[in-house]
Amino acid sequence: MTATVLVVDDDPVQRRLLDAMLKRSGYDVVAAETGHAAIQLLAGPEGDRFDAIVLDLVMPELDGMGVLAALRERGIETPVIVQTANGSIETVVQAMRAGAIDFVVKPVGAERLQISLKNALKLGALEHELRHIKRRASGTLGFRDLATKSADMARVVRLAERAAKSNIPILVEGESGVGKEVLARAIQGSSDRKGKPFVTVNCGAIPHNLVESILFGHEKGAFTGATERHIGKFVEASGGTLFLDEVGELPLDAQVKLLRAIQEGEVDPVGAKKSVRVDIRIISATNKSLLDQVKAGEFREDLYYRLNVFPITLPPLRQRREDIADLARGFLARFAAEEGKKLRGISAEALALISGYDWPGNVRQLENAMFRAVVLADGDELTIAEFPQIAAQMEGYDVRIPPAPALGPAEARNDTPRIIQMPVRDPNALDLVAGSDMRTLDDLEREIIKFALAHYRGHMSEISRKLGIGRSTLYRKLKDYGLIEAEASADETDAA
Repeated sequence: MTATVLVVDDDPVQRRLLDAMLKRSGYDVVAAETGHAAIQLLAGPEGDRFDAIVLDLVMPELDGMGVLAALRERGIETPVIVQTANGSIETVVQAMRAGAIDFVVKPVGAERLQISLKNALKLGALEHELRHIKRRASGTLGFRDLATKSADMARVVRLAERAAKSNIPILVEGESGVGKEVLARAIQGSSDRKGKPFVTVNCGAIPHNLVESILFGHEKGAFTGATERHIGKFVEASGGTLFLDEVGELPLDAQVKLLRAIQEGEVDPVGAKKSVRVDIRIISATNKSLLDQVKAGEFREDLYYRLNVFPITLPPLRQRREDIADLARGFLARFAAEEGKKLRGISAEALALISGYDWPGNVRQLENAMFRAVVLADGDELTIAEFPQIAAQMEGYDVRIPPAPALGPAEARNDTPRIIQMPVRDPNALDLVAGSDMRTLDDLEREIIKFALAHYRGHMSEISRKLGIGRSTLYRKLKDYGLIEAEASADETDAA
């Protein structure tokens, strides 16, 4: 999805010019005639849909400086680019001190405004990620950190806001990777347990013979290997929140003890002589249907009703495509900073590609895809070429491989073979079987070479070195498999 820009200017001619300029650059535009109208839009229920603001400094009643002050008072952190008719240093310094991140002088050119907006979006995404990380670490992550443009997700947030006001047990349902733990943290960060312990337990990753010890603790010498006392996750989370991820994976005998701990508010550590009182809030999560597990006898019915007091279902990413672009920009800003890459954004074509993909792994898969794209990026902007696995699964997209650069005098004298651009399969999902038979070695080799062409951008020396074959052999195989239209001569190959 494209970014939405709020244009604030009292001059109708300037509004029309900016509207046309921004729409040609691929942005959605909303215009406000006055500073008061802009504040109403930004502070309203749909204020989170704006990704950037282009603000005129000189307006009647509430001017640009007044708007910046009002945004700061309300805690609205949307990046602002100010417009001014004169580029005096004093005016610019005042605007920057008031919270603007850039300025442009009227009449602004399309290219200058485009660069400024891309920088603003990148900075806004990075600041959002930094705030998210800090609040998560301090246990103060809130619903404002879950800003969304999706109606389905907005309903989830409203429901969670109500649940946060009480101590009611919550069951968060949704596919793997949709962000169940993030929602649980936002619930705690918006409740009276804000800043208190938030303890996560992945019930599916605990060995069955250690479930009781890990959840409820044990005394020293309680069993073989218990060389010291362990307080357990329930006691560790006392005063805060215990998040039971994949709760449906708990064995039946542990479910009985979990039920008692929730009902009585106390736990019995293994080997202890008396119970320990705990004050916790339970938020559980599952990517399965607990009701189906109850019917199959795999989950206790009484525990199900104890956990499922306030169910919340998170929609998969394919049902909230409006959020993909903002999520991608946030991941891009974080990974670019971590990897030391100077990336100014994502191309419109790449955004269209990732917005149209179904993302079966949801937000977690998108995060990993963005990490890989940042690592692969050679330019200053992510393009379709950085998402070969995604493009290979979408109709109408090819993995574009640039021609191999000249590597020596011999190659300069001859035409470099032109590589045929073809979709590349995900190497992590290489199928060894076709129908009921094994695929042939030639078929598998052809697919591996196709991936190497995309991964190493058509650099033949690098490809032959990584595949462990000579360049002449590589060119022969490329021709045999129909991946080039001309074969390099033997002389050229030997000289290289």
